[in-house]
Amino acid sequence: MKRLLTEISQCSICKKHLPFVPRPILQAGPDARIIIIGQAPGLKVQQSGKPWDDASGKKLREWLGVDDETFYNSKKIALVPMGFCYPGKGASGDLPPRPECAPQWHKLLLTAMKKVEMTILIGQYSQKYYLGDKAKENLTETVKAFKNYLPEYFTLPHPSPRNRFWLLKNKWFEKEVIPLLQKKIKMVLK
Repeated sequence: MKRLLTEISQCSICKKHLPFVPRPILQAGPDARIIIIGQAPGLKVQQSGKPWDDASGKKLREWLGVDDETFYNSKKIALVPMGFCYPGKGASGDLPPRPECAPQWHKLLLTAMKKVEMTILIGQYSQKYYLGDKAKENLTETVKAFKNYLPEYFTLPHPSPRNRFWLLKNKWFEKEVIPLLQKKIKMVLK
């Protein structure tokens, strides 16, 4: 695992498409019990080098019901984005994750983490990649159908502040899904 993480830290396969020098950002360890597969680091995370070190990460930790110490413990939780580097700014938020990272590195990472009991897919990019044609027609429907993907995957929307309107329109999510998510997290991390 150590060698693999070193290789990833030196990755530059999408260098010509990035606004900054490549800086792959992830957290993984061979003993991780939960893998969270998100989108790509935002600008703040690109600058800090710490995964989910922003408002989205704070909201995600609330949803999971875990503190920073638990969240940033690679023996408990792996944080693996679809794209490891900040992809740049688009017209309405950050650009999508670069498509090179997941095919290049995910299988190797997942194979090295043999104690995983739960994989959380955050946002449409990870859900389309891992669920394939089992994903529903849109993110809302895929998240509503989260029980269909258990026990292998737990589907969530992105916890970005930009999604506050989605959360307001879909009150069922925080009432029905979050309590079940927190219960499952507690069982896995006990």
